[in-house]
Amino acid sequence: MNLATGHTAPGIDPASLAALPRTPGVYLFWGEGQLPLYIGKSVDMRSRVLAHLRAPDEAAMLAQARRVEVIETAGEIGALLLEARLIKQLSPLYNIRLRRLRNLCAIQLIETGKGLSPQIVSGKEVAVGLTEGLYGLFSSVRAAQAKLSELAQLHRLCRGLLGLEQIGPRGCFGLQLRSCLGACVGQEERQAHDQRLLSALLELKVQVWPYPGAIDLVEQNGDWVQKHRIQGWRHLGTWCSRSGLKEVFADSDFDLDTYKILVKPILLNQVKYTLLTHSNS
Repeated sequence: MNLATGHTAPGIDPASLAALPRTPGVYLFWGEGQLPLYIGKSVDMRSRVLAHLRAPDEAAMLAQARRVEVIETAGEIGALLLEARLIKQLSPLYNIRLRRLRNLCAIQLIETGKGLSPQIVSGKEVAVGLTEGLYGLFSSVRAAQAKLSELAQLHRLCRGLLGLEQIGPRGCFGLQLRSCLGACVGQEERQAHDQRLLSALLELKVQVWPYPGAIDLVEQNGDWVQKHRIQGWRHLGTWCSRSGLKEVFADSDFDLDTYKILVKPILLNQVKYTLLTHSNS
């Protein structure tokens, strides 16, 4: 029976539902295959899993589900990090979010001597999260160009100076349409144009890692402690007091979802952490 509504949950092992804990962690819906159908996280896994059973739009997934597996964590950030990592590793059929983006690129502002010039760079060319002057993280060059084009329209920036089109003898095409204020031909001071560009990009700024080395981000639930080692916004591993084991991840490249999970709580000092030195790293 569905423990929340009294309706049946066809095919799902009732014991796996009865055992659902009201704790933070990650849950996996398994079917008959070798890979999970769906992976999610919650600070109250029992409540969240039972909510899935009440969702009409999830009927197709639930019809294939046979059991629910849970992995408890000491806190919410641990659950978020684990969910993101497992989805990338296992590629569940019904998860769309948190899939790995392998070719991230960003907008980098270069000082040319005449002014600021935005260049689109790949994550292979620059150390994302460790390099100043990066804005936006995009899945493709086209997506980055589309954002620059959008900003040009909204802030009356010169598409030629943004590298989106050629500047002719009479300026850029936007100047003819009066969508450019004329920085390309000296009708507007370049400094004023560049200041508008900086303001437009501000909310897209990629934050640089604020510490000289790694930190252990600490989460505790009663006497259970987990320490997540983070450096340069990269999740390097997790130590668990229950098992006494430290899990180290071989793939510690920059990951957009990990960055999004960590950037706000770390920069706003909303988490407990230990700053590591070479002697305790």
